[in-house]
Amino acid sequence: MLDPRLLRTFIAITEAGGFTRAAERLHMTQSTLSQQLARLEEAVGQTLVDRDARPIRPSAAGERLLGYARRIMALQSEATAALGNPAGTTPIHIGLPEDVFSRPMARLFGEFSKRHQEIRLDVSAGLSRDLTRRYRGGEFDIVVVKEPAPSNDCRASFPEATGWFESKDAPDAWPDPVPLVTFPLGGLYRETMFDRIERERRHWYIAFSGSSLNNVLVAVEGGLGITLLPVAATLGRHVRPYAQFGEEAPIMVSIYAWESTGFIAELVQQIGVALSERYCQLGAKSAQLAPT
Repeated sequence: MLDPRLLRTFIAITEAGGFTRAAERLHMTQSTLSQQLARLEEAVGQTLVDRDARPIRPSAAGERLLGYARRIMALQSEATAALGNPAGTTPIHIGLPEDVFSRPMARLFGEFSKRHQEIRLDVSAGLSRDLTRRYRGGEFDIVVVKEPAPSNDCRASFPEATGWFESKDAPDAWPDPVPLVTFPLGGLYRETMFDRIERERRHWYIAFSGSSLNNVLVAVEGGLGITLLPVAATLGRHVRPYAQFGEEAPIMVSIYAWESTGFIAELVQQIGVALSERYCQLGAKSAQLAPT
């Protein structure tokens, strides 16, 4: 093992070109530097500098060692800095639906990271059923999901209005069978759509299956078919309620977390406040836009 202190002395002597300037740089006596260089030469079994040269130059063996010595010292500094800086050493894994990951939610996570630099947030967006499965499997510390009813271990839950929508340019009556715009297999709204349309005794087919909320909305705006969506997600989009079906029962937006203390509890509380404000504001906007 090469002593890093001896390597630092060797580097200083070669860079300074002599013992006097190296001693000043390292705040040591020349005799101490000379002893440390001698110890390093004994350890490697080679003469490392030409002491008769002015300025002092590394020997052939010293030139070979010099590059390694600098890399060793750089790695040591890097390791010391990494261990001394707690930033990003504690991960928190969060999962939530695409439309719940709004600008206010992103700001919340950004501000939390600034306050707690030791935390590394790992946020994923996806379908609620997949998020629930992964949370139960231990992949997430906190998860926000949409579900028909919250489970007993839910930390908080908020009702989200849902309804049927079509393009503002849609025909007065859809053909039989009626085209549907849906989320992929496993999407929460997809099965609710099928149940409702079967109860209405309507024939149907899937005209478009989108992997994201935006894809589904674009398809509906373009007139590809009707769909079931959160009412709040349609605000400002080129869609209108599909009057024949109207609204469905609210979907519950629920927060789950394994821990109830520390940083997890702080995040859960802040996410809950953000969701409460979100649905209060969206409810007020929906009421203002509702037909009279």
